[in-house]
Amino acid sequence: MGDRHPLFKPLVFVGGLIFGFGLGFSHMARPEVVVNFLLFEDLGLPFVMFGAAIVSGIAFALLPRIRDAAPLTGDPYERRLKPFDRNVLIGGAVFGVGWGLSGICPGAAYASLGVGNVTILWALGGMFVGAYAQGYWRSRSEARDAAPAGAD
Repeated sequence: MGDRHPLFKPLVFVGGLIFGFGLGFSHMARPEVVVNFLLFEDLGLPFVMFGAAIVSGIAFALLPRIRDAAPLTGDPYERRLKPFDRNVLIGGAVFGVGWGLSGICPGAAYASLGVGNVTILWALGGMFVGAYAQGYWRSRSEARDAAPAGAD
């Protein structure tokens, strides 16, 4: 981690600013746009999401053929498969419910704050509480699984 390119963090910061500006400019950081999408009244959001998925898919397909490692980190390009288990289902359900209740996803929540939506602080607080609860639950379950079994 210490051997990353010196421009890694500044470029990540600039990338986040560009991403947030794009969300704000396209009005995707407004909860009412997300709620209208979930009610099938405004289909602009899926076009933005599918456009991003197409660009990402092309990048993931082409970059490993052009370079053998990421330019800023030096990490090799490889697929990192995660298991599809109960945690994925529960996490997806919690994410979806939170998205529907707040009208915003985590990435756009910060951009929404940047465009002046101060009430989004409630959703951001809920995200932090949920992340803390998940980390606490996972650390307890890992500690329980790692505990030595008693003698018979």
